[in-house]
Amino acid sequence: MTSGRKILALWAVPRSTSTAFEWMMRMRGDMTCFHEPFGEVWYQGESPDWPRLQPDSVRTPGLTYQSAWATLKAAAADGPVFIKDFPLYLDALWGDEFFDRFIHSFIIRDPAKTLTSMFKHWPDFHIKETGFAEQRSLFDHLAYQTGTPPPVIDSDDLLEDPPGVVAAWCQAVGIDFIESALRWESGARDEVSWWDGGSFHENLRNSRGLEPQARTYVDITTAPERVQEAYEVTRPHYDHLFAHRLRVR
Repeated sequence: MTSGRKILALWAVPRSTSTAFEWMMRMRGDMTCFHEPFGEVWYQGESPDWPRLQPDSVRTPGLTYQSAWATLKAAAADGPVFIKDFPLYLDALWGDEFFDRFIHSFIIRDPAKTLTSMFKHWPDFHIKETGFAEQRSLFDHLAYQTGTPPPVIDSDDLLEDPPGVVAAWCQAVGIDFIESALRWESGARDEVSWWDGGSFHENLRNSRGLEPQARTYVDITTAPERVQEAYEVTRPHYDHLFAHRLRVR
């Protein structure tokens, strides 16, 4: 086991309310927070890995998995760190030496909701970008290695009862619950906007906190055919983690 302060991680899939959760963590004020640093490498590092890469896609010289990891470790040496990222970006770093540096947790969302949302932004999304298979692989690996499943938040549960679910998560990962962090002012979200100027975060810019919302449902049978096909592939992975989700009494 690697010594030193561990990095608190929330491993997500796209369009899973994870950035709103990250913003709540930023509102706490007691941690340095990172928004998808490995995702930035995967999409627009100096050698991007994403499968829809084009000759004119953004590339950032000097931005690599190793440089991103070095930045995280340096921050953790100075104080508590929180990271929100997607397991689908971790292929180049996968291994227990890497995983041992984290306190792990997960956030999941019904793929009927994530996939229909992705399709609106990226009608040509690649199945790799959905992230469910990789999220399950990481969850299963950690559960096997430690003998205990890592804590899992379901997005619908979170939105239905933000204080209850966040408090349960805080207890599970060993940090204090700060209820005031659930509220914030609407406005710019430059800290989470490395992709496309933050076009995915309109709801977050307009929000004033994690406020209780009535549970909603999406009829996947009305979705485009390729979304339905992706749903059939991803739903079993979601169900697998859903069985382990935190339950608030």
